[in-house]
Amino acid sequence: MKIWIDGYEANTLQRLGSSQVVYELIRHFEKIDHENDYTILLPSSPLGDLPREREGFRYKILKPKKLWTRIALPLALYTAKQKPDIFFSPTHYIPRFSPVKRIVTIFDLSFLHFPEMFRRVDLWQLKNWTKFSALNADHIITISNFSKQDIIKQYGVNKEKITVAYPGYDRENFKPSGKKPDNYIIFIGTLQPRKNLVRLMEAMARVPNLNLVIVGKTKGEGKEGWMYEETLATPKRLGIEDRVKFLGFVPTEDLAGLIRGAQALIQPSLYEGFGIPVVEAMACAVPVLVSDVSSLPEVVGKAGLTFDPYSIDQIEQAIRTITTDKKLRAKYAKAALERSKGFSYDKMVRTLLKIFERVAFK
Repeated sequence: MKIWIDGYEANTLQRLGSSQVVYELIRHFEKIDHENDYTILLPSSPLGDLPREREGFRYKILKPKKLWTRIALPLALYTAKQKPDIFFSPTHYIPRFSPVKRIVTIFDLSFLHFPEMFRRVDLWQLKNWTKFSALNADHIITISNFSKQDIIKQYGVNKEKITVAYPGYDRENFKPSGKKPDNYIIFIGTLQPRKNLVRLMEAMARVPNLNLVIVGKTKGEGKEGWMYEETLATPKRLGIEDRVKFLGFVPTEDLAGLIRGAQALIQPSLYEGFGIPVVEAMACAVPVLVSDVSSLPEVVGKAGLTFDPYSIDQIEQAIRTITTDKKLRAKYAKAALERSKGFSYDKMVRTLLKIFERVAFK
């Protein structure tokens, strides 16, 4: 098969969420598959940590960057002398016009459930372009059964058209260390309202002598946060500014160390399509505390503590429980490590390859 992949989101220095998934998929396609022919489409020269070109794996630079999905991708597909069998977009968007079959990844539909938590310009694009992708792609990849059911409900898509492929984690960096945890819990994610950080900090204000480390972007290259002003102002309002540390973006190798040093990772989101930091923490044998909504219970199974993200009392109780009971913390750390073994990018890529072949030759 000739496979073209939209690598736009992978070609950024600071990767989080979907851009992290795209980067790992490209890496693992190159590592695992030496039979098919890959062309990775980028808006600029590939960064140094992307795989090197080889026979059957190359990069193609497209312009213009600003009109990537509307002009650059369709133009490249229509003018190619040898057209691919499959065009794969690991983002929510496919080109509106294409002479080849299109497969798209839709991570989640949070923008439909919490529209007030998105910037107007982003919301318009997410709503309109994702709907077009869902209705016009030849197949849809999503990252949890929760997201699959949501896509079916919102767009009326046939369930046979959607495949769930769980993301993995970087196994070289995220692994247990055996070190004694320090006096903090950690949150990781792009700073935006649906991450529910204000309620988390209100719960933390009730738990003395414990610090909160927040790893996540506001502004910068790549996937930026938005509507984060209240989040940044909350520690001072609650009088806990000395116990809340905003670290911004943290590179993978340093992030793993931060996770291993935490008593727990907490993910209080109101909505998640998956939750990669949760899996990374489980792989480090660090207990996880997660919301009991959307995909998070599906990801942790019985290996984590869950709570109502709208209840400050329940968030507080979860934090107190895991940080004061050493035996319980050890139990959940062991269960988390075992649970993490079920997630891998190798497995995700092999699932995708089966779908590519099925769609290309049906």
